[in-house]
Amino acid sequence: MTPLLRLCKPLYSLALTLGFFGSAVAQTPRDFSLNDAINFATQQNLNVKNTQLDALSAEARIKEVKGLALPQVNVGGTVTYNAIIQKFIFPAGGFGAPADSTGGSGSSGDDVTAIPFGVKLQGNVSANVNQLLFDAAYKIGLKAASTYRELAQKNITASKINVAEQVAKAYYGVLVSEERMKLLDLNISRVDTLLRETRAMNTQGFVEKIDVDRLEVQLNNLKTERQNVKNLVDLSYYLLKFQMGLPINAPIQLTDRIETYSQRDLDRAAVLDSAFDYGQRIEFSTLQTQINLADLDLQSIAKQYYPRLTAAATYGHNNGRNNFGDFWTTQWFNSAAISVNLNIPVFDGFQKRYAAQQRKITVDKARQSGELLKNSIDLQIRQATVMLSNNLQTLQNQKRNLDLAQEIVRVTRIKYKEGVGSNIEVLNAETSFRESQTNYFASLLDYMITKVDLDKALGKLYTGQ
Repeated sequence: MTPLLRLCKPLYSLALTLGFFGSAVAQTPRDFSLNDAINFATQQNLNVKNTQLDALSAEARIKEVKGLALPQVNVGGTVTYNAIIQKFIFPAGGFGAPADSTGGSGSSGDDVTAIPFGVKLQGNVSANVNQLLFDAAYKIGLKAASTYRELAQKNITASKINVAEQVAKAYYGVLVSEERMKLLDLNISRVDTLLRETRAMNTQGFVEKIDVDRLEVQLNNLKTERQNVKNLVDLSYYLLKFQMGLPINAPIQLTDRIETYSQRDLDRAAVLDSAFDYGQRIEFSTLQTQINLADLDLQSIAKQYYPRLTAAATYGHNNGRNNFGDFWTTQWFNSAAISVNLNIPVFDGFQKRYAAQQRKITVDKARQSGELLKNSIDLQIRQATVMLSNNLQTLQNQKRNLDLAQEIVRVTRIKYKEGVGSNIEVLNAETSFRESQTNYFASLLDYMITKVDLDKALGKLYTGQ
């Protein structure tokens, strides 16, 4: 399976199911260079939009943390109806109550007095204000919030890089397929001309009918192949528009040409930049931010040993009556209180100590992951460099083979017209020429895809914001 088919296969079934190969309403095509397509995709691709929503969620989380330092105000009220008022029990005669009102046991030592304590209706309304005055862990939380924002932005960049990779590969796939179709059109035109000439020669008795039939078979095969490539071009466009975040049926036109890339890229082999900065890779930069977050999490545990100071204020009204009408019309009594609370941690059963050990292990693991990522990046760069160099050599060889096959076709056709060559030689030359074209375009696409992989490995694929 060719690289382009590997790229397009996930959408092929979808395209057939939804009838994307049908005609669309005529619209003015929109022009896209490769850079235009990438910039458009980084704004419209749904995966990018999802990471942007995650960034908005992170901003909301940051504001939530900052809100802890603002006054916390609560207002509430209650109304209670005491259907049966609870009685409080005192020794007989206590508080001046008569001894015979007890309903007690009758023994002077056991006599008690039960007095209802309360009224039928009770109500209160109050407002509470709490203010954080000092919390060392809160300051660490503010630093973590800023780092969290940075992490969200880097996740957006990582998503854009992945989209840029997919768009670039799909864009190259379209260009290569279109060039392949152009060459097939030239092949069809050349064989069709040869077929007409051979038919004329057959009519005059210079060639056999079988020579005409062979050329007609060759022409039919070329037309079938062209139709297949045409479908592949359509599918390549669908894949590109899917990666860009465009509607599948939206008409677009690519302004870049394959000759531009081949002329520019074939003149040089891949050269490894010895001054590579790991920070150019978004994965490494993101991991460093995650390490900073883990380190701040560790620091927050240590800050929990510090005292915590808060202030509170309460103001309210309450009332109590036996009659419902009096409850609302009589005076309500107000009250107020102000308090300052100091909480000093003394001993928590070593909970914070062991929590800090867990955070320390997390930080150490993250740092080791950083070293592993460095090694992985080094391997990716060297693999992509070797692959690009190999694909460049293969592409140059296939280009040489293509030029030779084209020359062979030209010579065999001249020999055939002059009567010193056979029809079989012409057909074999044409077949070899088509195989050379197929091999050349396959190696060209392999080269361009590997170039994208190397740019991504070096952190140069997408540098926009």
